[in-house]
Amino acid sequence: MNDAHSFEQARRSIIAVGQRIWRQGWCPATSSNFSQRLDDERCAITVSGRDKGALQDTDIMQVDMQGRSLDGQKPSAETLLHTQLYRRDQSIGAVLHTHSVKATLVSMHTDGPVSWQGLELLKAFQGTDSHEGNLTIPVFDNTQDIAALADQVQGWMSVHGTGVAYLIRGHGLYTWGRDMTETLRHLEALEFLLDYYWQTHRLASAGERLMAGDAKA
Repeated sequence: MNDAHSFEQARRSIIAVGQRIWRQGWCPATSSNFSQRLDDERCAITVSGRDKGALQDTDIMQVDMQGRSLDGQKPSAETLLHTQLYRRDQSIGAVLHTHSVKATLVSMHTDGPVSWQGLELLKAFQGTDSHEGNLTIPVFDNTQDIAALADQVQGWMSVHGTGVAYLIRGHGLYTWGRDMTETLRHLEALEFLLDYYWQTHRLASAGERLMAGDAKA
């Protein structure tokens, strides 16, 4: 596949996934950023400040694996979080970063990593073939120093492995996969799991309040 064809295919893929994610309400306003690997040296990524539900060809650009623009356009401020993943793992072919309400809520109401176990939808993740598996994703504090955050992510992964996703507190979700199809599957599964986690948290909190009220009565 030549460079022009590879970029055109990535551009079509990113535009299509942007429309699908926007319809779910997971990329409000001009938030979120999406990318797809082109080769070992480049990736296609959304231009900064674009409505992800109405992406055009000119809204997708190319950067090198250090996050530098290759065509003069301005990449997302968080490009280094994408390229960190591509540099770390050659099998990663696409990265999606979204801003759903549930991802933001969960990130703000947990003190550490978020875990799930015993759920059928865990089988959506490559390498998990039973509901008895488990999944843990880290939560990193938000910062405007993206290079420092990329280093923090790299440090976590050096100890715990690459995994499939992470949250940024008060911000959103990052997930990835071998190609865009797998990455979108991961995203949809994670949104279900985050919703499940949040609803469980709410039920537990309501139960604690009820028990506290009974104790006072």
